[in-house]
Parts: sequence; C-alpha cells; structure tokens
Amino acid sequence: MRLEDLAPPKGAKKTKKRVGRGSGSGLGKTAARGNKGQDARSGGGTPPWFEGGQMPLQRRIPKRGFHNIFQVRFQVVNVGDLQRFSEGTEVGPPQLVAAGLVKKAGGIKLLADGELSHPLTIAVHKASEAAVRKIEAAGGRVEFIPFQKRK
Repeated sequence: MRLEDLAPPKGAKKTKKRVGRGSGSGLGKTAARGNKGQDARSGGGTPPWFEGGQMPLQRRIPKRGFHNIFQVRFQVVNVGDLQRFSEGTEVGPPQLVAAGLVKKAGGIKLLADGELSHPLTIAVHKASEAAVRKIEAAGGRVEFIPFQKRK
C-alpha cells in the first residue's frame, strides 16, 4: 500500500449543497426555501424561544416580589473572626480586606458570634449591641465610621 492509494471510505465525503445557482442545479430559483413566507426571507425565521404565537412562558407565569434597587447590603464580620489580629491592634476596613474577611465595596457590620480574648480597637459602619459588649468586655472599643452609599 502506498500513500497515493489511500482514500476515504465510500460515502464518507459528501459534496456541499450549492443553492441558488440556477435551474440546472435542481436548487435554483427559490434555493430550497419554498415560496414566500417568513422562512423564505433573508434574516427571516423565528427565534428559538418563539412558541408559534402562543403566549410565551415568560409572560404566562405570575410575577411576584419586589427588588429594591436602593438596598444596602452589609458584609458581616463576627467577633470570633477578630481573634486573628494581635492584641491592641487598630482594625479598620483596610485591615479586614487584607485579612480576607470582607471585600472592598460596601458597608461592614460587626456581629457577636464567637469570643475575643484580647483588647482591640475596631472601626466598622454598624455593630450589634451584643458585639459591642463583647469587644468592651475584652478591654477593646468599637468606633463607628459614617457610611455613604455609592452612587
């Protein structure tokens, strides 16, 4: 067997349909699109979600609820998460971002889950009363930063 003897099996290669190339081709005039109508036009046809004129599913199902575009979501930091900072450290948003406890954007709220064994000064936008009590019981203090919504 030589290289020039190699050939694909019978029926493996099929010639492309060349539509609209004259009446002798058998696919001329309307180019296999039929006569007139939405599918015969250039750029015509229906989108995949079209349901034949029936009321689409998106419009049939009931709509419920409300999405408040002015809602402010605070990122939560627990008192127990602050244990990783050394004694007497001043902890603010930059330190919390560096530690991976919060992302850059948005407000930060301190909650009371967990325990703290050493004093810290922490600056946050909001804090629960129980969290403030726990920080103060450990000898630290909580400072509040004024929060401004991004526009």
